[in-house]
Amino acid sequence: MIEIQTSLPGRERPRRLRGTPAVRDLVAETSISKDNLVMPHFVLPAESGTVEIGSMPGILKTGLKDLLEQVEDDLSLGLRTILLFGTPEEGTKDSVGGPGLDPDGTVPKAVRALKSRFGDDLTVMTDVCLCAYTDHGHCGVVEDGKIENDPSLAQLAAMARTHADAGADFVAPSDMMDGRVQAIRDRLDDTGHTRVGIMSYAVKYASAYYGPFRDAADSSPTGGTRESYQMDIRNVREAVREALLDEAEGADILMVKPALAYLDVISRVSGITQLPLAAYNVSGEYSSVKAAAARGWVDEARVVRENLIAIKRAGADIVITYHARDALANGWL
Repeated sequence: MIEIQTSLPGRERPRRLRGTPAVRDLVAETSISKDNLVMPHFVLPAESGTVEIGSMPGILKTGLKDLLEQVEDDLSLGLRTILLFGTPEEGTKDSVGGPGLDPDGTVPKAVRALKSRFGDDLTVMTDVCLCAYTDHGHCGVVEDGKIENDPSLAQLAAMARTHADAGADFVAPSDMMDGRVQAIRDRLDDTGHTRVGIMSYAVKYASAYYGPFRDAADSSPTGGTRESYQMDIRNVREAVREALLDEAEGADILMVKPALAYLDVISRVSGITQLPLAAYNVSGEYSSVKAAAARGWVDEARVVRENLIAIKRAGADIVITYHARDALANGWL
């Protein structure tokens, strides 16, 4: 019998596929496109003006005029999808998030202006949550010191309907109340908004990575924590359950948040759904890179590229990231 040597010296050399940039690009397994990136924006209740966010270098809260100008510049880079977070008028927050339901509030005004100016060239997503509009900073209605689930659903559905009336393409509930996707889908369909999609924060953990965002949105709870409704960081099977529930309730896109500390969760969820999967590269992840880069500890361009590729490689179809503008403007991808 003739033995065939299957591993002769020199035959197995994976480096042959790494020799030049062109070859590496040819065989690359993961790619990032500008079409898959979503840029978040914080909107002020003002016609113009900007406010720096100290804990998020390079990110501003913008008045309406400045928002339109920034989005126009971003469109020239190829950033065609945005996610809006609103700030209410000072002194208007209440116990049930009323300012978030106002048809003339910050987000509906911004949506109308954006869709009027850019039409279908821009996809507008809006965050649906009560935390930025309540005086207690929680994502649902509080009764007797507890965050109540079912009374919160009507408020969230009303907010989503207000955003849809203004012209939003997708509403994105981030509150983590049980049943809110179904409540929002029912309200949208009942009011003629069958074309408005839902991008559900299906898997949202009670994470320490949200700190800078809470500075930006002024949405920190005044008492208690969000651990009774956001997910326990130790759990992954629960993520599958949450994702499947939101898919059954009518979500069009699912999301995992945060991203980098939960790559295993992204991978697990991507394997059990046929829906597009988004991952949110959150404020603390962004600001950590910015802080290290400012001190010369890391190469910002390479770290951002590596992080975004990791999120895509884990299974995300869509990446929501504050790095999007810099990454495209500077050619980091």
